[in-house]
Amino acid sequence: MAPHDESDQTASQTATALVQLATTLASLVGTALSSTSTESNEHFSLVSDPNLQINGRFIGHRPAGLSRDFTWIQALGILLNTNTFSVEATKVATWVDTLDHLKFTYNGENLVVPEGHLSIWYSPGKDMKVQRIASKNAILVSLKDVAEISVNVVPVTKEDDKVHNYRVPADDCFAHLEVQFRFFALSSEVDGVLGRTYGPNFLNPAKPGVAMPVLGGEDLYRTESLLSAKCGACVFNSEAATMEKEASQAMEFGTLDCTKGASAGYGIVCKK
Repeated sequence: MAPHDESDQTASQTATALVQLATTLASLVGTALSSTSTESNEHFSLVSDPNLQINGRFIGHRPAGLSRDFTWIQALGILLNTNTFSVEATKVATWVDTLDHLKFTYNGENLVVPEGHLSIWYSPGKDMKVQRIASKNAILVSLKDVAEISVNVVPVTKEDDKVHNYRVPADDCFAHLEVQFRFFALSSEVDGVLGRTYGPNFLNPAKPGVAMPVLGGEDLYRTESLLSAKCGACVFNSEAATMEKEASQAMEFGTLDCTKGASAGYGIVCKK
């Protein structure tokens, strides 16, 4: 029973840490955006492993008189071994349910995933699959033996705007991504804003329910672009990916749900 109890304790600590990290990232992104216009964007490494990196692009809006930005995930960039993939929510003034608001790229080229429930696209090496789980605006990205990522694109609704007092402009409904992650193989080197919580030596420095300060400044996890592997804490190395994959932990890490905080404008809020 001891190993099981230890596992449960670790999972509980990680879940608590992720809630605290949500506040960290919200503060981090707000700091990065505060000196630029709301048209600007910043990119951060969410997960970085030798064979996998997942970056997020965050968009922000700061109403007059407030001291922080409301932030949302606008795009995900995935580096898997030697290939790249991105999915983003397209900018629109008014949300239309009957239109698809997802845009994809693969290895730098535009990618079309036909609309329609259960429509599927495979990468040439079959190590990546994109499946529409609704006719529009919802997909499941499967990275073979590594991870699954559920992605929905949603707007900031009038109800959200009223409840949270976003005061979003009339020309942008801030379409953004709600995401869930499931990891199957991560190495002991894993890092990134969220990835670091899976590391063997991770300890949550904050008390439950107490917001953490920004850990080491935003430069630690900021990347140059959506598909850049470079940041202060990034460990991705496409050349070493094959060897590292053999050393990865082959186990189920559970679902990391990052959808609940999306409508609240806090960048990314995750829980297990």
